[in-house]
Amino acid sequence: MSAGLALIAAVVEAAVGYPDILYRVIGHPVTWMGRLIAWADKTWNSEDDSPIEQRTHGIVFMLLLVVLGLLVGFIISRLCYLLLPHLLALLLSAVIASSLLAQRSLHAHVQAVADALGSKGLIGGREAVAQIVGRDTKELDEAGICRAAIESLAESFCDGVAAPLFWMALLGLPGAIAYKAINTADSMIGHKTWKYVDFGWAAARTDDVVNWPAARLAVLWLAVGAAATGLSPGQALATAWRDGAKHDSPNAGWPEAAMAGALGVRLLGPRSYDGEFVDEAWIGTGRTDLKANDIRIALRLYRAACGAQLAVLAVLVALSWLG
Repeated sequence: MSAGLALIAAVVEAAVGYPDILYRVIGHPVTWMGRLIAWADKTWNSEDDSPIEQRTHGIVFMLLLVVLGLLVGFIISRLCYLLLPHLLALLLSAVIASSLLAQRSLHAHVQAVADALGSKGLIGGREAVAQIVGRDTKELDEAGICRAAIESLAESFCDGVAAPLFWMALLGLPGAIAYKAINTADSMIGHKTWKYVDFGWAAARTDDVVNWPAARLAVLWLAVGAAATGLSPGQALATAWRDGAKHDSPNAGWPEAAMAGALGVRLLGPRSYDGEFVDEAWIGTGRTDLKANDIRIALRLYRAACGAQLAVLAVLVALSWLG
């Protein structure tokens, strides 16, 4: 277990995020992973290959990507502990690991939607939410903008916070890097389009597997957060149990349903992507007429859920010291 590493990394990321100056100078680990995945897509995903060949190439690439992620994480960790005293090595490893979390940036992007709705109206809200969702946003009303932002917050709470922290606590920096590489590959090539339905199959399935435990844990964190913020933990759990499987994704529906239940709203529902209407089932049984303040309440719940994770990690660290 690497609970101490995960705890320090989460605290560092929540406090300072990923510095803009660092991003401008050297980029971000996710952008480095993205370049590698884009290279593989260009090199190994040929229209001339048969579907079997494309799927085989995708499987081999994902195996190599996971091994590379684990290896890079192991080398970085090993060098830190070989060259530095134990405490300094832990701190440096945690600072590096913090770049794989998105607590602060996710909060900022979703907060920007609520702020834009308040200051610029529908046009500003549409522009802000378009930065964080893939659906068509030009015709969204205020309720649609708010639902989109809250759904993104719930889903990204899993793959941007809960999942990397889970794998970090379980397998240290190697686990966190490997997870982030898998998740980045899924976001880039794990689509059911003609180009990626075969080559991206392994990326999508691998992402489903590694997010499975964190999506269920996210329900627990959101329920604890609901209890801490005066919302409904019982409805969060009940809605997740009833509606978590309604989403096309085997994982995304669980935190979205928990969020919907805690807030007393309905999420998901009909929407369009690239002009194509998708009649998704509703998640939750509450209101659909959401306002900007509902986003702010969701953010308060999100902060409490992040705090619940940190509290559990702190307990695990304390128990390891006592042991």
